[in-house]
Amino acid sequence: MKQYYQFDEWNIIENSFDAHYHEISESICSIGNGYMGQRANFEEQYSGKTLQGSYMAGVYYPDKTRVGWWKNGYPEYFAKVLNSTNWIGININIDGEALDLANAEIGSFSRVLNMKEGTLTRSFTASLANGKQVKVDAIRICSYADKEIGAIRYAITVLNGDAELTINPYLDGDIKNKDSNYDEKFWDAVDSSNTADLATLTIRTRKTGFVYTSAMKFQITQSGQPLSLSPIIENKTKFVGHTVTVSAKANQTTVIEKIVSNVTSRDHNEASLVSVATELLNNAFERGFDTLLAAHIAVWANKWNESDIIVDGDVAAQQGIRFNIFHMHQTYNGEDSRLNIGPKGFTGEKYGGSTYWDTEAYCLPFYLSTADQKIARQLLVYRHNQLERAKENAKKLGFTKGALYPMVTMNGEECHNEWEITFEEIHRNGAIAYAVLDYVRYTGDTSVISEFAIETVYEIARFWEDRVHWAARKGQYVMLGVTGPNEYENNVNNNWYTNRVATWTLEYALELVNFLKTNEPGAYTIWEKQLGITQTELSKWQHIIDNMYFPYDEELGVYLQQDGFLDKELIQVKDLDPSQLPLNQKWSWDRILRSCFIKQADVLQGLFFLGDRYDLETKKRNFDFYEPMTVHESSLSPCVHSILACELGYNEKAYEMYLRTSRLDLDNYNNDTEDGLHITSMAGTWMSVIKGFAGLKIESSTLSFNPFIPEEWKSFSFKVMFRGALLNVQVGANSTHITNESDHAVQVILSGKRIEIPAKQKTTV
Repeated sequence: MKQYYQFDEWNIIENSFDAHYHEISESICSIGNGYMGQRANFEEQYSGKTLQGSYMAGVYYPDKTRVGWWKNGYPEYFAKVLNSTNWIGININIDGEALDLANAEIGSFSRVLNMKEGTLTRSFTASLANGKQVKVDAIRICSYADKEIGAIRYAITVLNGDAELTINPYLDGDIKNKDSNYDEKFWDAVDSSNTADLATLTIRTRKTGFVYTSAMKFQITQSGQPLSLSPIIENKTKFVGHTVTVSAKANQTTVIEKIVSNVTSRDHNEASLVSVATELLNNAFERGFDTLLAAHIAVWANKWNESDIIVDGDVAAQQGIRFNIFHMHQTYNGEDSRLNIGPKGFTGEKYGGSTYWDTEAYCLPFYLSTADQKIARQLLVYRHNQLERAKENAKKLGFTKGALYPMVTMNGEECHNEWEITFEEIHRNGAIAYAVLDYVRYTGDTSVISEFAIETVYEIARFWEDRVHWAARKGQYVMLGVTGPNEYENNVNNNWYTNRVATWTLEYALELVNFLKTNEPGAYTIWEKQLGITQTELSKWQHIIDNMYFPYDEELGVYLQQDGFLDKELIQVKDLDPSQLPLNQKWSWDRILRSCFIKQADVLQGLFFLGDRYDLETKKRNFDFYEPMTVHESSLSPCVHSILACELGYNEKAYEMYLRTSRLDLDNYNNDTEDGLHITSMAGTWMSVIKGFAGLKIESSTLSFNPFIPEEWKSFSFKVMFRGALLNVQVGANSTHITNESDHAVQVILSGKRIEIPAKQKTTV
């Protein structure tokens, strides 16, 4: 781990080229718009180590998982986000020699991700083996104003004499995934067309049958004037390209503007894909690169106006939080309820790009506070739309009723290929139910309960009823053979967090039933019949709630992570030889599972979720016991610990954990950034500031803040949306200012004091 990128408030700046960091930078500087995304690969060819990545939301392939040790109920496949048509390619030859930075002598080099404007720029000078010296300036966008449009401006200048440039813009669908088995390719050719001014390429995924069409146009100018071109047309299987040769004088800049449309059968009729792609492309091309860029920047300006966090006095922290917010916006925009948030977003292929419980546990709060509530609502709709698949998942494991939401999914069906995760990490079910509470509590929108959320929560509760059993010797209900959030323990009995979130779900299901009975009796009657609600069932749930077993140690005053936790050799991380870390790269899995070391918040995750039910002393005892044994080798770990540390007044620990989560990828903490970014951890970074340093909570339907400022900061400010209001909160060393930017008065609780802020007014405490 080292600081590689220059500290800057709005930009990620790579000031020299290091081939060893290239794949990391490809991840870091990825761009996207919630519909498609592109790693920061070079436009021109590069023969060095690279992970070419162009990704389309919702397009996946069900790769096989069935092997010799396959067991009944095991997932049939592992869903992979697919590397799609490489639309950025522009190969360049200068006097017959390829421009390839792996084989050139690089002079200056700069790759910059402009987070304020959502652009990726690159500038370099290079000397080729034939003696030609060139300068290149390139800028690229995945348009946020036109979601199916990508645009590139690529300017090349020969610095030492006249030269002949051969320029080859292309679309390449003959691609593969880095993680494909035996280099298998997942795309088949469908169709292509190529004329002097327009090329289209259509490919189809095997098995899933997604059809993907790209259309390309380009123009070349010199001295501001477009050139009249007669390109050589190339049309191969899964590949279309144009090749033109132009003469360039010394120090004359040749500019290539390439516009591409990318459309899929997820959004358009398959038969119309070519015509749709062509129409979108023609419209974009007519407007031109500058107009497309301006519209794109305008959308980003609006997003930053609503969600920016400003840190004064700590550039590293400022860069870190904006980097995280930027990639959250690039990954998900809430326009399509069929889409969700993959842990790598559009930045890499690891984890299959699928949906995890991370969405509900970490991402939902970001969208609740930074966007219209319909965006967060879509995440609840997504899960409800997959409820039938969740019921099927439960049946595959032998349960007669209820719903088990998948640990990993693309379409609602479980597709994770690790036994201890797929079958045992069932706590994810609780996070799905908790998301309903989180949404309703924050927005006040109870309509989701009667519309669909009662069904989601009720079926999850039925699963928990089936999953626990009565232990006669204990005289209590227990839950055996689970894996909690701490994945460094597998197949344990009575993981406290799992037992707790299961019991809470039963409580919440009863609460929703009573809410409908009281407030919407007509809706209750409908759901009573549809769900088959009986008093016998509800009474059974109450009996489980009243008699659930929670492992606890009276002497230590802490909840036990699982029944046998205190039988382990209890060692703190500080007493480990640093050469042994990270454990997941140095120790055998057997040794890790037998150790006391914790990957991420487990008991503490429960105290974070259900924080209003536990006093500070309880949180303190458990934090003091578990955090010193936590190695934070999950990207989701530092944020929860930072938030709890803020609440406990452990300011140094809170800031340490914040820096770790905010710069996790920028500083490559886990030595894995080249595989893609940790998108859901980025949501945790946002929570670290808003729920941690600002102390945001909901108390009696009122937004509450209990802020403190890290010593390293002079001040920080942020905006949050809450029930139709937009609040600008500024936290300084001695005072907090809240400006109500909305048209109606808003009540807030600030440091325990309830105040009303009139419309368009500012309050200082």
